[in-house]
Amino acid sequence: MLVVEDDRSLGAGVVGLLAGDGHSVRWAQDGGSARLMAAEEHFDLVLLDLGLPDVDGLDLCVELRSDPDLVIVVVTARTDELDAVRALDGGADDVVLKPFRPVELLARLRAHLRRREPALGSDDLRCGSVRLDLRARRSWVGETQLVLRPKEHELLAVLVASAGEAVRREQLMDQVWDEHWHGSTKTLDVHVANLRRKLADAGERWDRITTLRGYGYRYEVDPTP
Repeated sequence: MLVVEDDRSLGAGVVGLLAGDGHSVRWAQDGGSARLMAAEEHFDLVLLDLGLPDVDGLDLCVELRSDPDLVIVVVTARTDELDAVRALDGGADDVVLKPFRPVELLARLRAHLRRREPALGSDDLRCGSVRLDLRARRSWVGETQLVLRPKEHELLAVLVASAGEAVRREQLMDQVWDEHWHGSTKTLDVHVANLRRKLADAGERWDRITTLRGYGYRYEVDPTP
């Protein structure tokens, strides 16, 4: 796990918290160091502060997203919802606002890492031209492989598993994020928009995923022209 935080006091506290929870942790105090560490080592999760002294944390988030299997959790003191949306658009899987409770941060990180593990024993999911291999965490439209972030893959899996059925927003947040999620549910809308774009880019119809206003979403088996 990589912690990118320039505040020495906060960074040391987070590193100690994570190490005490059994994680192997590296700490970068600026964007340049984070780039070097990410290039030299494989991390399963990055805890990324946006307010870095040498680079824009959002730009670094986009760079780190080149690894589709990496979980990126942004930590920020910025309270503007637009910044959270930009972080999610840039590749973040989650946004945690400062100040945060240590127990909540640990729970959120555990949930992300738990959902990152392959669903052993599960069958592949199929609907029309879309196929998901849950064990390998890979997905395709026809013969074209989709490059999905971890949460995008999990969201698509939940929707395809319930193809033709309406799925409530709360159910999607519970299954893909965390039943104790307290952040903005706009993260769900951003991930759905990204999924639609990637499906369309791969040759599938973007309107496979229908918005049900005031309720949630439905993955259409046969979308209406």
